[in-house]
Amino acid sequence: MASQTPLNLIFFTDEKADNFHPLTLTRPLDDLRVGILTIREKWLKHLQLNDFSRLLPEYLVGVFGSRGISGENDYLWINARFLPSEKLINAIHKLKQGEQITFDGNTVAAIANRETTKHMFDSNMFIKDNFSNNEITGVIHLEHLWDLLALNSFEIDKDLPLIKLKPVSETGYHNGTAIQKPENVFVHETVKIEPGCILIGDDGPVIIQKGAVIEAGCILRGPVVIGENATLKMKARISGGTTIGPVCKVGGEVSNCIFHSYSNKAHEGFTGNSIFGQWVNIGADTNTSNLKNNYSTVRMADWNSKNEMETEVQFLGTIMGDHSKTAINTMLNTGTLCGVSSNIFMAGFPPKYISSFSWVGSADYGIYDFDKAIEAMKAMMKRRDIELTEDYKNMMHHIFKEAHK
Repeated sequence: MASQTPLNLIFFTDEKADNFHPLTLTRPLDDLRVGILTIREKWLKHLQLNDFSRLLPEYLVGVFGSRGISGENDYLWINARFLPSEKLINAIHKLKQGEQITFDGNTVAAIANRETTKHMFDSNMFIKDNFSNNEITGVIHLEHLWDLLALNSFEIDKDLPLIKLKPVSETGYHNGTAIQKPENVFVHETVKIEPGCILIGDDGPVIIQKGAVIEAGCILRGPVVIGENATLKMKARISGGTTIGPVCKVGGEVSNCIFHSYSNKAHEGFTGNSIFGQWVNIGADTNTSNLKNNYSTVRMADWNSKNEMETEVQFLGTIMGDHSKTAINTMLNTGTLCGVSSNIFMAGFPPKYISSFSWVGSADYGIYDFDKAIEAMKAMMKRRDIELTEDYKNMMHHIFKEAHK
């Protein structure tokens, strides 16, 4: 890259990729959202690139595609656990072919020629022994799922210049809305804000993106992101490092949470320090505990081993994979980890570890029938004019088989 910009950015993952299950059971790691943008979107904007490729598990290729390689130029490989920063990007620009940047023994980025790139694509594996090392310190990176929450406020600030949205102090947007610190409130011109809303930018930016709807009486205290075409239901209270992704519907009280996209929490109930994938539905008056009664740090299960591990964080609620749902009045304990397409309708606290395609009732804990789960997915996605493709069904069937083999 020291001599010319590569045509393609290629994402790969390392041995720590499984730390991001269950969210990455249904998406590449570069598709995780933290701050305003996904990891992939951050890199493309920072490097001013349009094209990208990625290495993927075979069962994800049909839905996401690996895109392969083209052209004769060198290729920039990026470990998707690492987030762009000025320091890291400067180091990347100094890289030469055959060199890699390493952090704590892990490859962060590397420049490979076409032959080496093709070999790694054919083996579906990044091979760090192909490169000489340039060690770096102090880079922004992810080790575990809860790091997304710890970094979310910071990444909201860092992403803000990339979306080129002007503050209301410059655009003159008001619409009768009560706005505190307008130089830190950013509202796209297509946003609809109903009467009685309060936007507070004192502690961080309030960002409301294209096509979003903020219903009457909502209170937003930054740093907060409301994504494109998302809806905040009446009297929602949103604060503390929260990102609500595109086409989500959210109500009640939410603090330091990430909703990826197309997920609903439309009713009352508290959700704190939690992460939700796509197509999640949180029933009315569902509450997530995010702090233990004795104020000690939270333990959460490792996805693969199911053994509880120390997170070293005091506030941590629920992490829930795509298409999972809770019934009304559900209570989720601190450090709950829920897989893909599970149905939770249990009186009292359900287990803290819930595998994918689980049917979790008070007297009935078993397997969620795959065909019935697919019908529920189709119905939910059809409401947003999204088709459940055969490739998507095959991806889900793989996850189902792995969960219940």
